[in-house]
Amino acid sequence: MPETPSDTEQPSEAEQTAPEQGGGGAPVLIAPRQRPGLFTRLRNYFLTGIIVTAPIVLTIYLTWQFIDWVDRQAIPLLPVKYNPENYLPFSLPGLGLVISVVILTFVGFLTANIFGRTLLKTGERLVNRMPVVRTIYGALKQILETVLSQSSNSFRQAVLVEYPRRGIWTVAFVTGDTEGEVAVRLDDDMINIYVPTTPNPTSGFLLMVPRRDLIYLDMPVEDAAKYIISIGVIAPEMEAKIARLSKRQPKAPNKISAE
Repeated sequence: MPETPSDTEQPSEAEQTAPEQGGGGAPVLIAPRQRPGLFTRLRNYFLTGIIVTAPIVLTIYLTWQFIDWVDRQAIPLLPVKYNPENYLPFSLPGLGLVISVVILTFVGFLTANIFGRTLLKTGERLVNRMPVVRTIYGALKQILETVLSQSSNSFRQAVLVEYPRRGIWTVAFVTGDTEGEVAVRLDDDMINIYVPTTPNPTSGFLLMVPRRDLIYLDMPVEDAAKYIISIGVIAPEMEAKIARLSKRQPKAPNKISAE
């Protein structure tokens, strides 16, 4: 009489269905994902809250500090009888900022006409006679005119340059064409670039580099500054443009084996 296999020797349902699924081997068991503990979730929530609120709080704090500083500098210049804080039971935050904007706008209006330009030239002639003051005034004036000029392209173009040696690249900003005696001495198409330091971009180096050695970037200057300040953590989003460029490039032909 033939022996019948016991219940423990009979194949399981997973083993019976495995050959039908094309595996032919033992079933693969996938363990469920373990849910993080309560402490881990609370820590993640806390870090997420810091990431979300810290930029907002810092922006509000720095803005408030700037407005308070301008108020402390500008409000004392206002005559007492014209100061509304002397008649109101509360202070007006931002009053000094409004006064500063009005004064600067009025100064710009006066400078735009012939009378204002005459006064400005007279004042500049007086300043140019002062040995130390004229150097500081001339440098600050040239910097501000270069940065704030609407027709200037300074600090509006980000580039890649090999610095401090070949094979090592860094992000820099174009400040203008090399001119004057420096351009004559170098006898090449040179560009002035500013190489900022990380994470403080206010300090850096002025370099005169041949135009052919620069790689001009499409990213805005703001994105390049974020990339530098964040030590490379916040990378500019270029996935969409890279995808468009890859579609335009012709695909390489498939290699046919000689066998």
